[in-house]
Amino acid sequence: MRFSLGWQACALGAISFWIVASGAAAESPRWRMQYFYDENKTGLALHDIQTPSATRGYAIGTIVDERGGSRKPVAVSTSDGGAHWEMTKLDEHPVSLFFLNESLGWMVTEKGIWRTNEGGRDWKKLPKPPTAALRVYFVDENNGWAACVKKTVLATHDGGNKWEVVKTAQDLPGAPERSAFSWITFATKDYGLVLGFNQPLSRWGSQFPAWMDPEDAMTRRDTPHLSYTLVTHDRGQTWKSGSTSLFGQVTRARFTAQGPGLGLIEMGHSSSYPSEVYELDWRTGKSHTIFRDKRYFITDVWLTPNGTSYLAGVEVMGQVHDIAPGAVKVFKSLDRKKWEEMPVDYRAVAQRVIVAGADDSNLWLATDNGMILKLQ
Repeated sequence: MRFSLGWQACALGAISFWIVASGAAAESPRWRMQYFYDENKTGLALHDIQTPSATRGYAIGTIVDERGGSRKPVAVSTSDGGAHWEMTKLDEHPVSLFFLNESLGWMVTEKGIWRTNEGGRDWKKLPKPPTAALRVYFVDENNGWAACVKKTVLATHDGGNKWEVVKTAQDLPGAPERSAFSWITFATKDYGLVLGFNQPLSRWGSQFPAWMDPEDAMTRRDTPHLSYTLVTHDRGQTWKSGSTSLFGQVTRARFTAQGPGLGLIEMGHSSSYPSEVYELDWRTGKSHTIFRDKRYFITDVWLTPNGTSYLAGVEVMGQVHDIAPGAVKVFKSLDRKKWEEMPVDYRAVAQRVIVAGADDSNLWLATDNGMILKLQ
């Protein structure tokens, strides 16, 4: 009898362990909310997020007073992997971020470029660049580039204290006052890509925003415009420029050194698809579409070091895709052929979503309505 009872106890224990283990294994990772700005009569729009390590993250945004429209620039940061986030004030309205490591970073603002050597705890404003920048990218602490308005790309070799014009960019066709470069990325320290665009005169600031007149937005025919590329194979010593007529705007490109990258095109309101994601072979320049769906507006793409692909965006609410907030959606793929929709906190709604990651296991989302989520 003792043997029988002992066996039954062992069996029950084994079964209990199996149930617990099976339940844990069956629960797939999900995007869980870590931070949400919820203050009466004000809202926080996060513009960018960088997570240079598994413990440190830094997001920038603007608090808007819904009563009077006043704006307050702020940052939200963590030093413990997102368990706690702290808000701090900024001196100027932020535009974008770049961190080389968890200490050294640069912030583009509406009035200049700032640098931190302390993970964002303290910022020092650099001398004003010759043209207003939208984004910067550095391959080391000294050598970097700035994507700017007025068809300008700048280069620095001293960490941003002095900037020089990359003349190749200015040789591209199109009026400078309607042209801008908006994205920079490198697959390796040698291969880099800068993306830009030129808008036709009929679409450059002459129409009301889509949210003011949705019916008018739907009747605006999406017309092709010039899309710019600058490519370097020698760490920015020389650049080759190119332009092509394109529907939509290329807003993102992400690479890993080992394989193909991801590119994102955001389409106009009259397009059948709000966005398209394509695979880009940076070695050959060839590309092909790998994801598009009328139901989802993808606003960012991400590649982990091991090559796992993520697409982040929102569910389209209505015919005009970027007016009303929709549920945040994230898709994952190991081969960029089969896409799996991931579970996301039901409270996550937005018009735009940004992805950031430190490695394969530490990934975050930031939304334009003040929410930060982590894949756990």
